[in-house]
Amino acid sequence: MTPPTKIRSLSTLVNLRTTEVERLQTEMAAKESLRERYQKNLDRLTGLYQNSGASGKLPLALASNCGDYKQAVMQMVDSHKLDLTMHEADMAVSQRALTAAFVKREILGQVLQKEQKALAHQEQAKERKQQDELATQLWLRGQK
Repeated sequence: MTPPTKIRSLSTLVNLRTTEVERLQTEMAAKESLRERYQKNLDRLTGLYQNSGASGKLPLALASNCGDYKQAVMQMVDSHKLDLTMHEADMAVSQRALTAAFVKREILGQVLQKEQKALAHQEQAKERKQQDELATQLWLRGQK
């Protein structure tokens, strides 16, 4: 593989990895937004059952109804907490994937820079050699 072809291939790979990192970052942002919504809902639900008042001071039918309401809301809170925990675990997996993709992109970027520097060095050496040959030819012509 010629150096320019190798550099084009590496550039394409770096661009693909960059696109993957951006996609994963967008995915993580969406997941963070969902996590925040879960947390706000949990706070609201907790406030609902805590602020519903003491059910012991109410008449029997209302006390039973208030107790059932609190119990239903607490069960919903527990369900949301479980969902939030599972979502956070999914976020952790996605974060690891994002980190891995970022590391791969950085490594490919470093390889690309190394190859570009090597190609530039080769081109400079080739140019210096051509200039030296021209200078030698001019000097030899001047000696005749």
